[in-house]
Amino acid sequence: MKICVTSQGDNLNSEVDSRFGRCQYFIIVDTDTLEFESLNNPYSSSMGGAGIQSGQFVADKGVKTVLTGNVGPNAFQTLHAVGIDIVTGISGTVLSAIEKFKSGAFSPASGASVDKKSGIQPKE
Repeated sequence: MKICVTSQGDNLNSEVDSRFGRCQYFIIVDTDTLEFESLNNPYSSSMGGAGIQSGQFVADKGVKTVLTGNVGPNAFQTLHAVGIDIVTGISGTVLSAIEKFKSGAFSPASGASVDKKSGIQPKE
C-alpha cells in the first residue's frame, strides 16, 4: 500500500512534521517494500490555500492514507473527497510512524484536527 507521511526531512529517519499543508516534505512510502520517494512540498510557503493544494498534490501520487501531526479542514475535505484516509496525532520518526501504521495502531480521523490557517507561522 502506498501512504504519505509528512516530514521535516527527506528520509525515513526524519521527524514527522506536525503540519500537513505546510510540511517541509511528503514522504511517499510503499508499506510492503519500504521503498520511498521524498518530495519537497511546493506549497509550504504559499500565501494561502496550502492545505487544498497540498491535498491535491498528494492525491495525485495515488496514496491511500496520509499520516501527519495535524490537518486543517480544507486539506481534510480535499483528501477525504478522493477517498484518502487521514491519520492525525502522529509524532516521532517517519519510520516509526510507518511501523505503527503497519501494526494497525492508528485509526483514520473523522475530521480536521486544527482550525483553518493554523499552520501559518506568525510573522516576527
